[in-house]
Amino acid sequence: MSTSVAVSVRPDPKIRVQRVNIWYGAFHALKDVTFDIPSRSITAMIGPSGCGKTSLLRCLNRMNDGIRGFRIEGEILLDGCSTLGGRDLTKLRKRVGLVFQRPNPFPLSVFENVAYGPRVHGEWSRSRLGEIVEPALCATALWDELKDRLEENALALSPEQQQRLCISRLLAVQPEVLLMDEPCSALDPVATARIEELMQELKQSYTIVIVTHNMQQASRASDYTGFMWLGELVELDATTTIFTRPAQKQTEGYVTGRFG
Repeated sequence: MSTSVAVSVRPDPKIRVQRVNIWYGAFHALKDVTFDIPSRSITAMIGPSGCGKTSLLRCLNRMNDGIRGFRIEGEILLDGCSTLGGRDLTKLRKRVGLVFQRPNPFPLSVFENVAYGPRVHGEWSRSRLGEIVEPALCATALWDELKDRLEENALALSPEQQQRLCISRLLAVQPEVLLMDEPCSALDPVATARIEELMQELKQSYTIVIVTHNMQQASRASDYTGFMWLGELVELDATTTIFTRPAQKQTEGYVTGRFG
């Protein structure tokens, strides 16, 4: 197979990934990955398990940094500025937040879950926190459902509500980029549809990158799709192109179910 391809989908990308290689010890997990992530859109990364898509996602806000043996080469630019090197990770993760595969609310009240990030960043006024919590819950359509349950433990919520709460928790610190690692894998089809609808609303204000094994989800929910295989980015293009007329035979084989 040829080396990873670079696809610049817009001249002013929110994030630019340039010849990124990563290793976990001796294992070469990502190989010369280069592509652009456009602003206020949804980019989906697809590919079989172990292809490197989650490793790539976690590089975007440096969640891999604490893993023993992890090493990265290349460049990742956020609005033209490097995110690697000695950058303040707290500030980076405020701008680029991650929603995990399974909902992970804190064992705190609904209110305190959403207020957690602002508190970390120095906001302690209860009235000001209330002004932050309400719009963050409104953004995920949770306010009407939970406005009378703000002091209830978040672990009592349904899995779908918990996932939306985790998104609200990110929105409370006013990020610019939302990273979502299999955000619907633990949800039923009805809850999945609600999260996908939410993503469509959020992309009006945020840049979203998702990793998914669900190709139907990628085709429904994303504007751009990248196919990864054995640590390489085989192809990235508009989602309609990837699923109807991909440039690479390997991409065609994967999206049509002939392998993977």
